[in-house]
Amino acid sequence: MEREMKIRGLMIDPAANTPIVVLKEVNGDQLLPIWVGPFEANAIAFEIEKMSPPRPMTHDLLRNLILQMDGRVRRVVVTELRNNTFYAVIELEVAGKMLFLDARPSDAIALALRVDAPIFVHESVLENSTSVIVERQDEEPSEKGDDLEFDWPDEIDESDIGRG
Repeated sequence: MEREMKIRGLMIDPAANTPIVVLKEVNGDQLLPIWVGPFEANAIAFEIEKMSPPRPMTHDLLRNLILQMDGRVRRVVVTELRNNTFYAVIELEVAGKMLFLDARPSDAIALALRVDAPIFVHESVLENSTSVIVERQDEEPSEKGDDLEFDWPDEIDESDIGRG
């Protein structure tokens, strides 16, 4: 079973100084932080802020290629968490044929934002991630996610961090 998620925000892990994309359940309060690289975080931020770079970024190129081939991204799915690494699949329809492309979650999310495709996460990923957080109900969330508060431990063990 899968749960639909949306981007809740981008933040920086204060211990590792690494970008994190935070996904939030569409019909729930569970949050899933996925550590991403700086270039992928930048690509996601550009699309969240609806900024246009002077030249197409890699994810824009991929979107343009898919559209030129009369293709459609039906959805992206974070499918697995193995050895502290997240895995994802881009479900792509081209000429009536379904294609399933292996992808890093950060790239899949950046593409999903560009083509307005839904983002899903397998329940097993949420169950197996030690970084799943439940959002507090008593706070009004901001659009950019800058009010997200996590109870960060003094030290984060690398084995506790899933990288996307």
